[in-house]
Amino acid sequence: MFATVRSTTLLGVVGRAVDVEVHVGVGLPGFTIVGQPDEVCRESRDRVRAAFLSRGFAWPNRRITVNLAPSGERKGGAGLDLAIAVAVLIADEQLPPQVADRLAFVAELGLDGSLRSVIGAAPLVAAVRDRRVVVALGNVAAARAAGAVDVVAARDLAQVIACLRDDDEWLADGGDETAPDDAQLPDLADVRGQPVARLALEIAAAGGHHLLLVGPPGAGKSMLARRLPGILPPLTDDQALSCTMVHSAAHVSMSTSGRVTRPPFRSPHHSVSLVGLIGGGTSAMRPGEISLASEGVLFLDELGEFAPSVLDALRQPIEEGVVHVSRARTTLTFPARFLLVAAANPCPCGAGAPGVCVCDDAARAKYVRRFSGPLLDRFDLRVSVGLPRVDDLVDGGKGESSSAVAARVLCARTIAIERNGSVNAKIAVDDFDTVAPLAPAARALLRRELEVGRLSGRGLHRVRRVARTIADLDGAPVIVGESHVATALQLRTGLGVLTGGR
Repeated sequence: MFATVRSTTLLGVVGRAVDVEVHVGVGLPGFTIVGQPDEVCRESRDRVRAAFLSRGFAWPNRRITVNLAPSGERKGGAGLDLAIAVAVLIADEQLPPQVADRLAFVAELGLDGSLRSVIGAAPLVAAVRDRRVVVALGNVAAARAAGAVDVVAARDLAQVIACLRDDDEWLADGGDETAPDDAQLPDLADVRGQPVARLALEIAAAGGHHLLLVGPPGAGKSMLARRLPGILPPLTDDQALSCTMVHSAAHVSMSTSGRVTRPPFRSPHHSVSLVGLIGGGTSAMRPGEISLASEGVLFLDELGEFAPSVLDALRQPIEEGVVHVSRARTTLTFPARFLLVAAANPCPCGAGAPGVCVCDDAARAKYVRRFSGPLLDRFDLRVSVGLPRVDDLVDGGKGESSSAVAARVLCARTIAIERNGSVNAKIAVDDFDTVAPLAPAARALLRRELEVGRLSGRGLHRVRRVARTIADLDGAPVIVGESHVATALQLRTGLGVLTGGR
């Protein structure tokens, strides 16, 4: 008459355990689901009933009440279907009451009784990994990537019931969860010339510094940005797990192992909405592009074409590494530890250089106003990328490969993490004199820049962090010298210079 079966539901990028309570009693025949189900969840009654009839199970011609506990949180998705079906069978005494005591069920039911994969399998299963979890075959790899050890699968509802009665064996073949992702990343050797931009890319990767590339069309800005993941250090186990949870919740394709194994690269179109970039929504709270890029690279090409309100929404996630999304019924926190790389033309026509640019002063001023000062100030590196030289394009050989640059980046990051406990871009202001002490000449150079107004307080901190990274790449792990600070200042060009302001 009564049964409780464990399942889980998705809230943002986190799974929440749910007890599916079913009561089958006297009264007019009906099926009611309570406990804040969304529309997809309420439709389970039709999928479950059709699955019963398709597989030859008797449907209780009585009053069925399903409660999704705890009732104070929203429940969504079709992943509760299988748990509801099993609970109805137990409550109707078609199954013994103890068969599901140490099990959890996460799968959608087709009308023919087949088990189907669900969105967000990794975070869903992570919420109940203390139990044996029954999933659809297509979710086995993602479930194991979430850290669940005891994961089994079945083809359909009939096989699930047979396994619960010990008349059949669970399936466990979901592919090799340790299979590497063999997709080739673009190589930095394809970039001809551009020594300054290549240096900025290497510094950004080594220290986790945000990078702005400004130059005319065809200069190679996008080409450089797309090669950044190839020189980033590999993900740690914790980073890989975090990425896997986010990508699974957003139903973004991953490697065949179900686990994200490389730093992600996201490049949303400039027409992306605020919700699409930041995350959120109405009934289904989904992670946005900044969360999908977490632990990797967020590339904003044609920065001047993004809506200013969308760009300004990046300011808080850049500083905090998370984004808080509040709606009427819930408040969620999504990860947002991304490396921001942006590319922009120097002006609306793209030429930028005096004598070539056809934009008038009003058009240029309007274009520059699209970039707010607080957002630009968060770019540690602001680099002008000119058109490559003819000799480099025609007669120049291949540049340094990504593997060679990645080795230096990994060495510099290792030094920084052993010293700071984090990448250099996250050095606390109070720790500067301890982890990034300045040589007297370097301190004097920064003082001059502050006195003439070319550097703000925030800019001073960012220059010191970049200089610390340059010193690590240069093999100077103790004192930050004048040359390191001078290079950091040169790589933080003002917007007026970058856009050829007149």
